Amino acid sequence: MQRRLLSFVLALGLLVGTAAVAQTGEREIRSGVIEQITETQMASNHHRGLGAVVGGVAGLGLGSLIGAGTGRDVAMVLGTLGGALTGNEIQKKRDQPEPGQQIIVRVTSGVLVMVTQPVDSRLRQGQPVYIEGSGDGARVIPR
Repeated sequence: MQRRLLSFVLALGLLVGTAAVAQTGEREIRSGVIEQITETQMASNHHRGLGAVVGGVAGLGLGSLIGAGTGRDVAMVLGTLGGALTGNEIQKKRDQPEPGQQIIVRVTSGVLVMVTQPVDSRLRQGQPVYIEGSGDGARVIPR
C-alpha cells in the first residue's frame, strides 16, 4: 500500500513539474524582411455584447425600483429588455473599425507570413523584422 502511495506521489510530482515547465510563457520569434505593407481596417477590439449586458443590468436595477408584486416583476423584465437593447445600440455606434496594417514578411526559410496588426509607423518595406508569436497574437516588430 505504501509503495502505491509513493508511486502515486512521485507520478503526481512529475506531472506537476512538467506542467510548470510547459507554462513558462515561451514564444516563438521568427525573423525576416518585410515584402509588402498594405493599409487596412481592423475590427474593433471591444467585447461584443458587453453593452447589452451592462444595459440589461442597469435596466433591471431601474425596473426593480418601480411598483410592487407582479407589477414590479413586469417592470424588471421590461427594464432588462429595454436596457439590453439600448446598451447594444450604444455599443454598435462606438465600435468603429480601427486602422491597421497587413504586413507580408519573407522569413529566413523563404516562407511568406502575413500578419494583420495595428499601425506601427516604424515599419517599412525591405526592413528586417521579427515576427513574435503566432496566430491572432502574432506581431511584426523592427529588428
